[in-house]
Amino acid sequence: MRVSERGQITIPKRLRDRFGMRHNVEVEIVPADGGLLIRKRSASEHPVERVYAILGRGKHANKPARSTDDYLEEIRGR
Repeated sequence: MRVSERGQITIPKRLRDRFGMRHNVEVEIVPADGGLLIRKRSASEHPVERVYAILGRGKHANKPARSTDDYLEEIRGR
């Protein structure tokens, strides 16, 4: 493998298949002894999982559900 001018690498197909690295799978690169470790992110590390518990705690948390259009109109001050 070579690192491209833009810092990209291509993981060989046999390794992608072996480790389940399909299209759009998120990976992380971690410093390790003697190099870098590339591994799939686990579902618990997904960015949505980090904020899921805080959704609905804003100033509108106790108001009844409304449409997205109504919400956008409200925050735009219309």
